[in-house]
Amino acid sequence: MANTTTQEVIENGEKIDVMYITIESTIALASVLGNVLVVLVVAKNQGLRDPTFCFIVSLALADIAVGVLVIPLAVVISLGLMTPFYTCLFISCLLVMITQSSILSLLAIAIDRFLRVKIPTRYSTVVTQQRAWVAVGMCWILSFLTGLVPMTGWHRSPPKNASTELIECQFINVISLNYMVYFNFFGWVVAPLTIMAGLYAEIFRIIRRQLLRRAEATLDSSKYYRKELNLAKSLALVLFLFALCWLPLHIMNCIVFFCPKCSVPRSVFSVGIFMSHGNSALNPLVYAFRIQRFRDTLCQIIQRFILCRTSTSPIQHDAGPITEKTQATTERQ
Repeated sequence: MANTTTQEVIENGEKIDVMYITIESTIALASVLGNVLVVLVVAKNQGLRDPTFCFIVSLALADIAVGVLVIPLAVVISLGLMTPFYTCLFISCLLVMITQSSILSLLAIAIDRFLRVKIPTRYSTVVTQQRAWVAVGMCWILSFLTGLVPMTGWHRSPPKNASTELIECQFINVISLNYMVYFNFFGWVVAPLTIMAGLYAEIFRIIRRQLLRRAEATLDSSKYYRKELNLAKSLALVLFLFALCWLPLHIMNCIVFFCPKCSVPRSVFSVGIFMSHGNSALNPLVYAFRIQRFRDTLCQIIQRFILCRTSTSPIQHDAGPITEKTQATTERQ
């Protein structure tokens, strides 16, 4: 009877591992394919090559990294392979880095959209494409630095012979919950999300005020603010989905940290992990369904390169930012 029970436990564990790997692999494939298309769309359509879409490309690259790097490493960690302590710690840090780059890219997008509606006449001189790419580089550098903080000593106690002794490589065996809750969650998730929520609230307030004040505005100025409103709604939806997918996992970490006697089932943690990784596959869907310029270019890429059909309609390039003349007219009214 004991042998039979042990065998059943092993088989059930293997089934869970296979199911976990299958779901993660599906998410990884969807994330990589979807976000590669995002990069291709921006590269193909000159009308999308503005600072906002520089940050969107940065977010897409982070989501590609989730599919190519984070999910495979998460699967390795879930299997509990035996590795040296600091090897496992570095792998775990990589998982945190990519999350940080996504958050900082979202913050850069929110700041960009705020400046777009706050200073429409000076936006094109203040936020240039070159400065946008510099900001993207700074976001990635900062994400790597914050992700590597555990390597400086903020981690769980290593074994006495850390260089030679092997441990079961699990995230919770090397990363301190102090770091994950106080530094990572409160400092680099809650704070940026709060700032972004405030920025989008102000963006919608400004646009609403401008639309109400410009009942007799020119067609170009009205079109400008309505276009900004639609894009802001789409990007705010991206932010909402990020919070919806990532907060459950962080909240579970807080529960375990602040209430050691409380137990969170492994299956619930797995769902939280799936949600956080699945967020990377959602953003391309938001762009495709919510942004007309993006959708039109995506359809043409799919027709030409995937379905091998020749498209007769050219890719639109006429939906970029309004001209300085139109902006000046908009601000004077």
